[in-house]
Amino acid sequence: MAKTKRQITPMGKEIKRRLVELEMSQEELATSVGCSPQYINHIIYGERSGEKYLEQIFLILVSLHENIYSL
Repeated sequence: MAKTKRQITPMGKEIKRRLVELEMSQEELATSVGCSPQYINHIIYGERSGEKYLEQIFLILVSLHENIYSL
């Protein structure tokens, strides 16, 4: 049985794009949010909803993004 290739979700693409812009790793984001890096990866690939952490993830990514570009 062949494995299907994991597909990144549109929300996952946005999370990854922000991480790249901020030069931040999934591990750093996970530490800031209070979950494991694997869980962040599951959210990015749509394997977990991440409902408990989504608001905090986006607050962190948006606030850091705004801080960098306001310098």
